[in-house]
Amino acid sequence: MAKKKDPVTRKAAKTKPLQTSKAATRSKEQAFRVVGIGASAGGLEALEQFFSNMPADKGIVFVIVQHLDPTGHSSMPQILSRFTRMSISVAADGMPVEPNSVYLLPPNRNMRIEGGTLYLQEPAQRPGLRLPIDYFFRSLAKEMGPDAICIVLSGTGTDGTLGLQAIKTELGTVFVQDPESARYDGMPRSAIDTGLADFILKPSEMPEKLIQFLEHSAVNGAKFGVTTKEAPEPLKQVFSILRSRTGHDFSRYKQATIKRRLQRRMSVNQINDVSEYARFLREDENEVKALLRDLLISVTSFFRDPEAFEALKKQVKELIKGKAQGDDMRIWVAGCATGEEAYSVAMVTRECLDELEKTLQLQMYGTDIDVDALRVAHTGKYPSNIAADVTSDRLRRFFIKENDTYRVRKEIREAIVFAPQNFINDAPFSRMDLICCRNLLIYLESDVQKRLLPLLHYGLRASGLLFLGPSETAGESADLFDLVERKWKIYRRREVFVPAERLRFPSVFVPGAARTTRELVPETSEARIPELTEKIFLDRYAPTFAVIDERYRLVYVRGRTGRYLEIASGQPTWSILDIAREGLRTELASALYQASAEKKKIVQGGVRVKTNGDFQIINVTVAPLTEPRIPPGLLMVVFEEVGPAIEEAEVRPSVGRRKHAVELEDELKLTKENLQTTIEELEATNEELKSANEELQSNNEELQSTNEELDTSREELQSLNEELTTLNAELLDKNDLLSRANDDLKNFLSRTDIALVLLDEELRIRSYTPAASDVFSVREIDIGRPLSEITSRLTYESVVGDAHEVLRTLRPKEREVQRKDSHWYKMRILPYLTAQNAVSGLVMSFLDIDDQKKAVRELADVNQQLDDLARFPQENPNPVVRVDKDGTILYANFACSLLDGFNCRTGKVLPRRYRKLASKVLETGEAQVIQTDGKER
Repeated sequence: MAKKKDPVTRKAAKTKPLQTSKAATRSKEQAFRVVGIGASAGGLEALEQFFSNMPADKGIVFVIVQHLDPTGHSSMPQILSRFTRMSISVAADGMPVEPNSVYLLPPNRNMRIEGGTLYLQEPAQRPGLRLPIDYFFRSLAKEMGPDAICIVLSGTGTDGTLGLQAIKTELGTVFVQDPESARYDGMPRSAIDTGLADFILKPSEMPEKLIQFLEHSAVNGAKFGVTTKEAPEPLKQVFSILRSRTGHDFSRYKQATIKRRLQRRMSVNQINDVSEYARFLREDENEVKALLRDLLISVTSFFRDPEAFEALKKQVKELIKGKAQGDDMRIWVAGCATGEEAYSVAMVTRECLDELEKTLQLQMYGTDIDVDALRVAHTGKYPSNIAADVTSDRLRRFFIKENDTYRVRKEIREAIVFAPQNFINDAPFSRMDLICCRNLLIYLESDVQKRLLPLLHYGLRASGLLFLGPSETAGESADLFDLVERKWKIYRRREVFVPAERLRFPSVFVPGAARTTRELVPETSEARIPELTEKIFLDRYAPTFAVIDERYRLVYVRGRTGRYLEIASGQPTWSILDIAREGLRTELASALYQASAEKKKIVQGGVRVKTNGDFQIINVTVAPLTEPRIPPGLLMVVFEEVGPAIEEAEVRPSVGRRKHAVELEDELKLTKENLQTTIEELEATNEELKSANEELQSNNEELQSTNEELDTSREELQSLNEELTTLNAELLDKNDLLSRANDDLKNFLSRTDIALVLLDEELRIRSYTPAASDVFSVREIDIGRPLSEITSRLTYESVVGDAHEVLRTLRPKEREVQRKDSHWYKMRILPYLTAQNAVSGLVMSFLDIDDQKKAVRELADVNQQLDDLARFPQENPNPVVRVDKDGTILYANFACSLLDGFNCRTGKVLPRRYRKLASKVLETGEAQVIQTDGKER
């Protein structure tokens, strides 16, 4: 899918807050978007880029499905938590989803979403066939409908391809990683090859485009114009552009369906108005193709609704039972898309023929208006994940494994003719035993359905079957069909008279066409005239012929073949040589051999055949059937009667001539006997060759079975490789984290001023910090030596004993110790614990507290000085008073009490003259001296 320039640059639209549409199965409380993400090998890197750029508050639920080792443990939650603030959980069975959350698939589980809840189950397939991404995407399509969004990231294989097709069927949206940015491009390329990807982006670009898409107004309804019975004018413009560019007219499709699909394309292109989108459509040819793909939705699957095909199989068996050997069986699959349904019907029919041991000429037609889809159908090549829909028996029987794909076997492909046909405008096929048009009528308006169903009735033979989708019915044409399977809508043609006015060419539905009604047939009785005259001609005038296979066995006969072929008594045989009448066998064997070898028509004239006691002269013509729709290896044998043989009695030969004739007859008889012996020997040789060929075929089947087993083993190895790749990516991420943590720890230990010594269970040195050399005489070569052999610089001599005690009791010990140069440390001895909380040695730390010790000593000296100073005023013989700024006495020593007329008690106020003096001291900051009784105070 080609990338398109973003039309947002043409018109800057004001975006609204994120709105979400609600699927029918969700309540208002659950109105949020669920985005499914599928990833495999190389997906971890893509997920990191995606969530690094994804805001955590957009109300979106992300469900990540990866290929994981079934027996391993995933570290994805811890890894992704570094790149997003959203809640990350490993999904559990019955877990409801919440917005702004990420849910991860646990190992060895398949996951589906239903009613806003995640459900888990063990995978039913063997490891090589597990397709968890397809499984979840399909459930997401059912749950969210047109609101479903899926993202396919890096990975090998094709998982996710069928799932995204289911999402597109429901009008959902598909994001695919640009293969150029993917470490493994298998999954992205398989998704892109479907032609259904809406956005092909790098993972880092996806969040912005996803938010733009969700916030666009078209999610809640584009502007289509006034709603009337006729299509609004802007919509007519779109129809006109599609009709002129593609030749297909969608004006008679249901408008609701057309509008939903237009809304999606407008949201993809960030356009609000249909008129503007019509202008964009005229300018961009790629958008016309993209819109056509969305309107057609050429998406289907093998054996869609398996129960429906089981019901169909029962009805097809009944249909086959009513046919004679060699009859033809005609089937038409309308709207076949990429061919899966047509091949499914062919497989079911072939199974019925084999079970009933019937040989019929199977002629099938698969039609659709999507030419690209028909190319895929004609090729018959599909991704390997169809194994989720096709049983292993059918895969072996009807498919050939080619690398990562399955191809339908040649005999099934050649039984179906795929051709473009417009179901509305083109006339239907006729004389069909089965018409299958499942989920096609539901897209057409009711008046179109009313016109088409009588035409389908006309296209069926007597007792023919009509196979519709579970949501479709015969409606007003129920009088034309008998309902034989109510649930899966299988109808049988009813032999009723259909008025001519109900049988019209569908071309009357083409806008602008003349409103004439060219009838398919004028009357039911006249409709049979060509068929009856053709039958009369074949019965009366056409030569007798037989069709045989490559083993000369009868496949089909026409006319009075009893004149030339006769079934002998005993065990019946269908070999034309064994039942050829006298005189025919030799010439016929020669013609058959020559026609088979030279691949051309051979004529044997004047063959004398004995019939009912008489002889007839006939011409025998043998010709290969090489038409495209005819299975290979068939031969047609035509018998043309020339006239009776002339009797000998009617000829009057002379005696000499009669004698010569008798001799010639004897010689001829002997020659015939020899030739008969040679033919019998040749037949015996042929039988031996056939037996050898059957043995070779058996060996070939065994080799094919072995090859399939090897393919299965390769698939399992590929799946295991993907799981190991994912696990390796997680381990690499862990290793990076461990390296960073190791670097952090190394820098911490080398830069810290704390002396640390790490010991093992035997008290041998495991590691130490550079500062430890101030406590012990330890060097690099001492790692592994017992602590007791290392010279200590401490005055404390019980370090080793304390270490043994802590190792024995597991109780931490703390002590202040002094170095021999009087430097102080706080020693702590703690158990060394592993991640499993097991004791694996000791941690000894020596915290430098020498500065603290000095500070404590200095503080003690200061406190002593303060104590001495505090005692000085009390012991001073002179009166000492301490007052506040208001003159209130805060302290007075004993000498104050000896002053006369001066009340110096605490809490009292100084006399006025002293208060003024104190205020002056406070203002000037200078000492004041006054004299009292001639003395300075």
